Amino acid sequence: MPAYYLEAFTVILGIVLLMIEAFGPSHSKKAVGISAAAGLAAILVLLFFAKGPSEEAAFAPIWQNFYQFDGLARFYKGFALVCTALVILMSIDFRSVLSRFTDHPESESGTGEFYALPVFACAGMMWMASAKDLAGAFVALELVTITFYILVAYMRRNVGSLEAGVKYLILGALSTGFLVYGIAWIYGATGTMNLAEIGAKLGGLESTTPLLFGVGLILVALGFKIGAVPMQVWIPDVYQGAPTPTTAFLSVGSKAAGFILLIRFLTPIMENGSEIVVNSVKIMLLVMAGATVIFGNFAAIAQSNFKRLLAYSSIAHAGFLILALAAWTKGDAEELGSVGAVSFYLATYLLMTLASFFVLAQIKVQKDSEMIDAFDGLGKRSPMLAVAMTIIMAALAGIPLTAGFWGKFFVFLLAAQAGLWWGVILAAVGATAGFYYYFKLIRSMWWNEPSEASKPFQMPKISSYCVGILTAAVVILGIWPQPILWLLGSH
Repeated sequence: MPAYYLEAFTVILGIVLLMIEAFGPSHSKKAVGISAAAGLAAILVLLFFAKGPSEEAAFAPIWQNFYQFDGLARFYKGFALVCTALVILMSIDFRSVLSRFTDHPESESGTGEFYALPVFACAGMMWMASAKDLAGAFVALELVTITFYILVAYMRRNVGSLEAGVKYLILGALSTGFLVYGIAWIYGATGTMNLAEIGAKLGGLESTTPLLFGVGLILVALGFKIGAVPMQVWIPDVYQGAPTPTTAFLSVGSKAAGFILLIRFLTPIMENGSEIVVNSVKIMLLVMAGATVIFGNFAAIAQSNFKRLLAYSSIAHAGFLILALAAWTKGDAEELGSVGAVSFYLATYLLMTLASFFVLAQIKVQKDSEMIDAFDGLGKRSPMLAVAMTIIMAALAGIPLTAGFWGKFFVFLLAAQAGLWWGVILAAVGATAGFYYYFKLIRSMWWNEPSEASKPFQMPKISSYCVGILTAAVVILGIWPQPILWLLGSH
């Protein structure tokens, strides 16, 4: 099966979901969400049978000009499908809050599109993973971004959601301007927008200044998607105001989409550029990584709202990921390079972050709060859930024997091997600060007294199963990380 069928099936699934929403029962939209998750799971299965241009004779020639399907594309397409399916499952158990702030608390007639829109965003993320030229990547990126404009402001009766939507729209438009301007400079310097051709023409450039200026503009633009300095200012307010499933999707799916596009863009430059170009780009990335790590970790310390804490945590993790790219190393079958380390880190980040958002979504549903003190006494009200959250927070902090430890370990190893000692020092300081704010939640769950001692905390079945599976995966991969390494083609 040609690989581009995957995106076609995803778009068709989104259209079918809209039809189900329009003509199905209005009192409950749960069937739309279940259908969306099941459809994405089916496409995930088809992913293992998809073939690229070199493997599939029926691959249409028109697709070969701007569509590639390699191991990295396969990995990130699977990442997008898994992330989107989990976010939709989270949305199903969050639908009471969506109903309250869209149409009417007793009706779900205004919530059906909330399950269909992430599917279209998923298609955009999958196209980004296969981008071969900057024009196609830009179109795919805008499909994702426009979908998020709607999802962020979806709770139209909630002032916070509308405010978040306006901020995201304004800064998103600004980043789009940077991206288009950067692409124009790259095209002016090389005469092409095809990524492979850009790499081939780097050796013949008379001046590297236009190229590096374009690279800087694109780094700023993609910094918006990945949540890196200097385009990180939107994250705390937008994360707090958006519906919790949308925040989870932004934190994981949007970040991964930004990084795969950044990887596709940097690969020809770092592998074919002159020493001046490569060193200049590494300096840009190192400065961005250091500033992002320090800002994210230290700003998170003072937070009392758990969603804002996760927002600053997201910024901090982006800094670690950029540090791996600054230490650019080409991997092979025996060891992870920078691309492999970033991909591994994102895979573990998906598990940890979505598990925490599943719990936060139910805190919002049952206690109408997103503050850290809403977790007070959770160890007494729901011991198993508190144990799961303890593991998740420990993994986000990078405690050994959790999946989060390996992600940070690979980043520090690459940075040390590349001699980026200032980056290593700043990352170590940031990681140390992370212990404090992640363990604030653990202290709240186990040391503080519950505000409602007689009322146990109940997780719905879907959320309960998802949290259990994600937590188990964090522990298993912390002890035995080989499954992700196998998916990435390393041992």
